[in-house]
Amino acid sequence: MATVELRFSALPEHVRTARLVAAAVARRAGVDEAVLDEVRLAVGEACTRAVGLHRSNGVDMPVRVVLTEEEKKFSIEVGDEVPETSSGPGSRTGDEAAGHPAPAAGEPGAEEAEDEGTMGLAVISGLVDDVEVTSGPGGGVIRMSWPTTPTVELP
Repeated sequence: MATVELRFSALPEHVRTARLVAAAVARRAGVDEAVLDEVRLAVGEACTRAVGLHRSNGVDMPVRVVLTEEEKKFSIEVGDEVPETSSGPGSRTGDEAAGHPAPAAGEPGAEEAEDEGTMGLAVISGLVDDVEVTSGPGGGVIRMSWPTTPTVELP
């Protein structure tokens, strides 16, 4: 099992780099060429969402992307460091922005943040058959995976 880990500052300009790295590692892992655009788009959406959460919540920690090549599967985890809140305004309810707190009602950007987070997850769900979104006190993680085809090594 081969793993590549990428950490980057929560800046929008780093999302492109994450997409390029994900596509390169996916190609090497044996993900079908026809699916690579979906990998790029899904990683871009997940990273953009994590960057937005970090920036809107004042989190200075890096966004984490873990790319793992297994025997018949290639998986990507995009993690943010925005902690889950347990109660009060902005607490996580239902699938609101995949469990991440939105700005409290009446705060600038409250509706836009919720819509953007929900839309990004909808795009990811449309692109990836195997996706899981979790959150906890240490932050949230979007896990995505794609099947791989074995590569034939030439002598």
